[in-house]
Amino acid sequence: MTIELIADEDVQPEEDIQKSSINHALVQTHLIKTLPDDQFTIATELSLDVSSSERQAILKKYHVKAERELKPDICLYDAQDLDYLDPELEEDDIARLEQAPLLCIEIVSPSQSSMEILRKFRVYFAMGVKSCWYVDPNLKLVKIYSSLQQSKSFEEGEVFDSVLNIHLPLNKIFFKRSSLMR
Repeated sequence: MTIELIADEDVQPEEDIQKSSINHALVQTHLIKTLPDDQFTIATELSLDVSSSERQAILKKYHVKAERELKPDICLYDAQDLDYLDPELEEDDIARLEQAPLLCIEIVSPSQSSMEILRKFRVYFAMGVKSCWYVDPNLKLVKIYSSLQQSKSFEEGEVFDSVLNIHLPLNKIFFKRSSLMR
């Protein structure tokens, strides 16, 4: 039996770990199933490296506390920019990625404020992210930011990200199985 030791710095205090919820988890799953994986690589909870002095300055500027990483709920990369790393081909897995994704999606959870998410968006845009989605399961709302000054809200019909040309039916994001069983 092998026991892996974890350095103290790798363990996050309880209060720093984002609390999820049923709606958060289900909306995250529905988004993953609905996003176009033919042109994008979809990753959940991928750690974005913010340990460089340049990125630490960005975090400080926007009052976001993170020592080494930020983890969007979902991020998208161009399909050619991110792929499975195969150990059989001597490709080592990476714990924190420096390359910014094209899209970061943050789903509101009970432990997060909207201001906290918007601060993260400022950091994501400064890192080179092209689009950020604010998803609120309680309001059944998707708000797409192409910049901090430009956003569009979707509460019915189809979500459209004009920067990445992504179209998604809102009813697939906020899907309720029991509504089919009536």
